[in-house]
Amino acid sequence: MTFTLHDVRSRTYKARDAWWTVFLVDPLAGRLVVTAANRTSITPNQITWAAFVLGLGSAWCFLRADWPWLVAGAVLYHLSFVLDCMDGKIARLKGTGTVLGGWLDYVFDRIRVLACTAALMWGQHRATGQVVYLLLGIAVVFLDMLRYVDALQIAKVRRQMRRMLRDAYEESAPEGSAALPAALLREDLDHDPDEIRIRLTESVDLQEEFHSRFSWYPGLRGWLREHRIRTHLVSGIEFQMAVFIIGPLTGAVIPVTIVAAVLLLFFEAAIMYKLLLSSRDLKRALAAIRSSAQQPVPGTPIGRASLRANTHGEAGAA
Repeated sequence: MTFTLHDVRSRTYKARDAWWTVFLVDPLAGRLVVTAANRTSITPNQITWAAFVLGLGSAWCFLRADWPWLVAGAVLYHLSFVLDCMDGKIARLKGTGTVLGGWLDYVFDRIRVLACTAALMWGQHRATGQVVYLLLGIAVVFLDMLRYVDALQIAKVRRQMRRMLRDAYEESAPEGSAALPAALLREDLDHDPDEIRIRLTESVDLQEEFHSRFSWYPGLRGWLREHRIRTHLVSGIEFQMAVFIIGPLTGAVIPVTIVAAVLLLFFEAAIMYKLLLSSRDLKRALAAIRSSAQQPVPGTPIGRASLRANTHGEAGAA
């Protein structure tokens, strides 16, 4: 079977991704995947190992500390990330992904960040004598860990919210009624821990309060979605690229790292704020579902209208 660039885009690109990946990685990685998939027998795990080796090569360059070596390290880091994106694309394209491959990819990513952080910051400290580089190294490792742990927990909370809504619908269904239609439990979600968007029909929106406070947000989100960009504009990917590519290339490791850290914390705080407001919307939605237990079953036109009225009515009273 011969794969085309269209196959790669349609089967392997995420619905939304980091803007760095969308603009600076996918255009190259997608074409390399076409070549690798059609002309070689290389496996995703082999690409994962190659990305890891390039990452360690980047760390070695950073340790040399001189600007030409910093440039070389930045280039190798970007190429390492390109390969890191390719392994998953080939796995999805050919259906050859494995549990071990996913584990290797995650662990190697963390080791690459740790090695490059230690090499970059120690190299700069040794060259300049400034202790601030050592402090920044600690901060980078901590923030990278925080970001990825937080992403896992956000995904866990989203699943719990969906279960609570599903259980509430099932408990409120009249005794002896037919099972709820699948459409009632539709999940309008991307596989993206940065978005808390949970919908069951058009009447339950767990970002209702957030949208009411920031009316400009849906328009911005719509524009970003058209370009496959997630609204979490500075996530772990952009943070890493700022520290290991932009900082070394510009010779401004300290200011770039500090600005990237502040922006990462800002967007993490925004996620927590959205989660707080979503929890309030969840509470109102659960109350509306339970109060509609004596009314027509949701899924009929009357049931949907009554649920929408209850949900919006309570939101307005809050």
